[in-house]
Amino acid sequence: MPKIIISGGGTGGHIYPAIAIANALKEINPATEILFVGAEGKMEMEKVPKAGYPIIGLPIAGINRSSIAANLSFPAKLIKSLTKAQEVIKNFQPDVAIGVGGYASGPLLLAASWKGIPYLIQEQNSYAGVTNKFLAKKAQKICVAYPRMEQFFPASKIQMTGNPVRKDILNVAAKRNQAFEHFGLNPAIPTVLVIGGSQGARTINESIDGGLTTLVDAGYQVVWQTGKLYIERAQTVAELFKGKVFVSDFIYEMDFAYAVADVVVSRAGALSVSELCLAAKPAILVPFPAAAEDHQTKNALSLVDNDAALLVKDSKAREELIKVTLDLLKDTAKQERLSANIQQLAKPEAAYEIAQQVLALIQR
Repeated sequence: MPKIIISGGGTGGHIYPAIAIANALKEINPATEILFVGAEGKMEMEKVPKAGYPIIGLPIAGINRSSIAANLSFPAKLIKSLTKAQEVIKNFQPDVAIGVGGYASGPLLLAASWKGIPYLIQEQNSYAGVTNKFLAKKAQKICVAYPRMEQFFPASKIQMTGNPVRKDILNVAAKRNQAFEHFGLNPAIPTVLVIGGSQGARTINESIDGGLTTLVDAGYQVVWQTGKLYIERAQTVAELFKGKVFVSDFIYEMDFAYAVADVVVSRAGALSVSELCLAAKPAILVPFPAAAEDHQTKNALSLVDNDAALLVKDSKAREELIKVTLDLLKDTAKQERLSANIQQLAKPEAAYEIAQQVLALIQR
């Protein structure tokens, strides 16, 4: 019976690919025992148990780039996390470990390497994070979603798999009627889906808020995922547009959300980009400018350069986003072209391919 630890988290972009890999491993061999390791207080501590897997939290936190004082406790948290990670390894006795990025990956994979346990890294973005670049030295395999990743990792270790996403996003067209019923919207009206990532996105929220009347008056309806910080304001605004605007801080039924969407406005996190490719939706990407090494812009450009998405800079979103959205909604030929091109970049078997790589490490 294979025993596998999956470490990482912090955002949905790390957590959902990790769960997709776990599900694929279970499909291949239902007897596989899987343990997640995350960061205390982060969203994986809620989302992973909801997906049916046990998780242990480490007291690790990230480096705060804007405040030196906030980092004074980092060394102590790192030492505690390394100690706890070693305990987890000793108690669980995994055959292999997987790191998906996020705070908990570092201590857990370091502890695994000290015990001689092989590990695999899954890098979701087109620009590798500091932790993964460091961990790559001892990794047996590195699964990536974008070309030219040999600038960050040893070429001999790289496997191009794409990013794993939830299977329910495949064939969303078949769910269209059920999805409109779920959101209480009219299937005859073109629909914009607005998603700012698992944490929400202030610039996108404020841009949509300012242009909601324009969108509805032009004959469109909106599914708007706001994140926790903007939900109260958005609910107040949406009251003016009953039956035309659905608002939620978090959408669990993303298959339904993609099913109703004619056009999607989104951040450019790795998970969002991979889901858009699978769902084959015309997208306007607004990259989060403060993402490490501006990796969201690089993710977005990988689509834009293939005529597979449009890009609006975060700094220009309040002035331009509604106009670009309206222009795309009115241009069905452009929608069809973007949809066809983005679908060419999809990797529907990514989770299964990564699972096979993980099992190969055990056999080796």
